[in-house]
Amino acid sequence: MIRGIRPLLRGSTYSGALFAYCAAPASLPLLPFALLPVLAWRSAPEGVRAALVLLVWAALIGVLGLARTTRRALVACARRLLRVPLPDPAATPAGADRWRTPLWLLLHVTLGWTGGLASGVLIVAGLTLPGNWLHGEGRMALFGWSARVTGGWGSWVAAVGCLLLAAAVCAVVAGVLRWSAPRLLGPSSAERLALAAERELRLAERNRLAHELHDSIGHTLTATTIQAAVAGEVLAADPAAARAALRSIEESTRAALADLDYVLGVLREEQAGRAPTRTLADLPELLERLRHAGAVVEPELSGELALVRGTLSRAAYRILQEGLTNALRHGAGGPIEVRVAAAPDGLELSVVNRTASGADAGSGGTTGSGRGAFPTSGHGLAGLAERVRLLHGEIEAGPAGAGLWRLAVRLPVRVSA
Repeated sequence: MIRGIRPLLRGSTYSGALFAYCAAPASLPLLPFALLPVLAWRSAPEGVRAALVLLVWAALIGVLGLARTTRRALVACARRLLRVPLPDPAATPAGADRWRTPLWLLLHVTLGWTGGLASGVLIVAGLTLPGNWLHGEGRMALFGWSARVTGGWGSWVAAVGCLLLAAAVCAVVAGVLRWSAPRLLGPSSAERLALAAERELRLAERNRLAHELHDSIGHTLTATTIQAAVAGEVLAADPAAARAALRSIEESTRAALADLDYVLGVLREEQAGRAPTRTLADLPELLERLRHAGAVVEPELSGELALVRGTLSRAAYRILQEGLTNALRHGAGGPIEVRVAAAPDGLELSVVNRTASGADAGSGGTTGSGRGAFPTSGHGLAGLAERVRLLHGEIEAGPAGAGLWRLAVRLPVRVSA
């Protein structure tokens, strides 16, 4: 009993019923167009003419439901008035799915007319039945049906019953629309697959941006911290070296700001500028910045690196950047060996550096070289492994002899002719 009365006390019941009843007057502008065939066929029987008007009227309402704007408006109103969580339409539905919105609109208009007339009659009856409001007896008539209205408790009970029935009609109408909205206005199976694919693409893009940001900003902060320390140490004794270190800091931070601006523009869904492209062609500049930071870099480059392009070249640059960043953070100050070899069947990358006693270049925590400590999250190698896996490559990272740490990556490649 209480569960049956509870919907009658909710505001969403009457906002949903109002949404349904508004469809009745909203459909009236199409009625004159539905009358045109009847005016041209005056000799038809009355019943046939009435049925023809209803069919043409329903067809016009259905055609209106084919418009994408109509669906968007209905979805927005259903979310607000029916309290149904519906996503925004992803695209114009195709095939049989395109008829779901016209079907819902026809149901909406039908419920608007039937529910509006029924609840209107019940409300009028509820307000009219008490005979003492009419100062005696009276008679109600509607569509050929009539009833005598008298005073007394019976008329009051009937009046309350009519008002409760009117509220029940509102609840039924709102309930039917609320039940049908997800099924007819909500996304179809094809649209749900499209939405899932779109979410997957957005997630993949954000993960890629997270890798790019981690590699670029992490490397820049590590290098500039060391360069700042170098500049402070040699400022008095060697002003020229200090100025060179400061210039390197400026160049590194300028490149990192370009990366950051692009990433933030994408995350804000703004029109970001052209994505910064760091490739193997930029490797000499990266190594030069490390030398300005005081690192001793011993590169060994072989093969036609200029012919390695596109995604593979960008990924190789980021892998080497992350490996060199780890070497700066965890290295013991010795030389850093960088090897890049391009062959017709693969691209080999390796970074070898000396580690401090007991330090693990792949661990989290706080480790560092002789210039200070660097807190790490331990996500660097995990991100590298994921990047390499997506490129169907192989990665090895771990100790390589006494006091050495080696990062080795092999990526399948086709060198352009």
